[in-house]
Amino acid sequence: MSQGIELFVYPVKDIAQAKALYRTLLGTDPYVDGAYYVGFRVGEQEIGLDPHGHAKGMTGPIGYRQVSDIEKSLQSLLDAGAQVQQAVKNVGGGRLTAWVKDAAGNITGLMQDTGS
Repeated sequence: MSQGIELFVYPVKDIAQAKALYRTLLGTDPYVDGAYYVGFRVGEQEIGLDPHGHAKGMTGPIGYRQVSDIEKSLQSLLDAGAQVQQAVKNVGGGRLTAWVKDAAGNITGLMQDTGS
């Protein structure tokens, strides 16, 4: 399992414009190119574009850490003083995500790939 942040998701308003910009910036075509999400992979790093992110409460990019047990990891962060910003949610493709907010209002994501 990775030791760092594996995925950064950016909320975007114009998916076509954002896709063109990130294609140029990253030098690669997206591996997922849908109306709901566009994802690029560069090595082990994933960059995602979410055209509905602002509507879901995203105020900027969210970095996600891969965990093996999202419920346990979420509870550990809550015990350490974080607040739930988004409860555990199945986002499809066997992936669960959750967001927490620290005391300064910064949002960090957790993700667990369940394989189902």
